[in-house]
Amino acid sequence: MSAYPLRAFRIHNDAAGYRAAIEPITRDALTPGDTVIAVQYSSVNYKDALAGTGQGKILRSFPLNGGIDCAGHVIESADPALKSGDAVLVTGSGLSETSDGGYCNEVRVDHRHVIRIPEAWGPREAMVLGTAGFTAGLALLRMQENHQHPALGPIAVTGATGGVGMLATALFHRAGYRVHAVSGKPEHTGLLRQIGAETVLARESILTDKPLDTVRFGGALDNVGGRTLAALLAQTAPYGNVASCGLVSGHDLPATVMPFIIRGVSLLGIASAGTERAIREQVWQLLARHFDAESLAVLPVRETGLEGLPKVFAQMLSGRSFGRVIVRTGG
Repeated sequence: MSAYPLRAFRIHNDAAGYRAAIEPITRDALTPGDTVIAVQYSSVNYKDALAGTGQGKILRSFPLNGGIDCAGHVIESADPALKSGDAVLVTGSGLSETSDGGYCNEVRVDHRHVIRIPEAWGPREAMVLGTAGFTAGLALLRMQENHQHPALGPIAVTGATGGVGMLATALFHRAGYRVHAVSGKPEHTGLLRQIGAETVLARESILTDKPLDTVRFGGALDNVGGRTLAALLAQTAPYGNVASCGLVSGHDLPATVMPFIIRGVSLLGIASAGTERAIREQVWQLLARHFDAESLAVLPVRETGLEGLPKVFAQMLSGRSFGRVIVRTGG
């Protein structure tokens, strides 16, 4: 058992209702795992906001600590390859769904979910990226595996002021692509240009009801779904890829097969939570090639303690957030 009481943002759903608050717990209360990590940082993702407020059915059992990712140092592990003090991270892998998540001083996890933090970063840098950066990196990896290349044309990134969108804008730019950021928040145009957007488009400007329209993009990463995703498919160059990783505006897809059978466009699903380990390692190495600590330091990131989570959740769910929020688990 840990030598001190842990401090966790814990989510309940019982006869007293759905609720979340900071609570003291012990290591023995954590869900089982063969590896214990002292958590220094986590982050806030849209999924965390849904789970923390009950606006989405994310948790499959209760109570659980929130936080779908975490970074820190190994305390102990049954895996001989993981030594005490090793800097590690975990994203997805059931955190805050079926097991206790990163909004706590410690987590217990299966060693198979643990990834070593690239040498150029510490736990803070790892969580500036976190699940959002991993999702953007997985999209880039899958698109390039399916022959996406800069010569096809610019990459449209929708929801560009959110965590995934912001990091995708920076990542694709650093990987050599022209990025057209799509956003409904014109007040952030300057910041999006600073991190790599060649141009910033109003979200309404890319909508079309045509099953095929004039080609505007070489490919896209879409966080929105619905009409926006259909419009991207209709305006993507022959043999370009559209990666789908979000559904902020809805889960429907009012599209036709014409982009697929006439232009050879590919629609790629980006499901980051259950990605197999070998692919996870590829994605983190890809991210390490394109981001060093200095480049991560200039991104729009703010920190909060556990006590600030409810306010951050409210901002995120109301569409008022921008960039990344990382969480100091020590208070």
